[in-house]
Amino acid sequence: MIKKNSWVLIGRVVLSPEERSNNIPEDTKKTPLKMWIKGSLLEDATLQETVKIKTKTGRIESGTLLEVNPTYHHTYGSFIPELMTINELVKTKYE
Repeated sequence: MIKKNSWVLIGRVVLSPEERSNNIPEDTKKTPLKMWIKGSLLEDATLQETVKIKTKTGRIESGTLLEVNPTYHHTYGSFIPELMTINELVKTKYE
């Protein structure tokens, strides 16, 4: 059970593939447009349940409860050895 006022991430489909514009690439048209929103849970709930949240800006949004205490999962990519060589060349040139 996830308690009321917990910081959570919800998601929902904004546009189904049929509702998407004709002015976008074919592969994009085939996928739904999704939205993810973080906020405070307004009622106790369980994962995958449809819930309502209050965002930091005060909006009330609804969607499927996906995660509790969400974190960022991004990276700047894998190490690229060639960049070390470029770094040394640049440092040498401007020292």
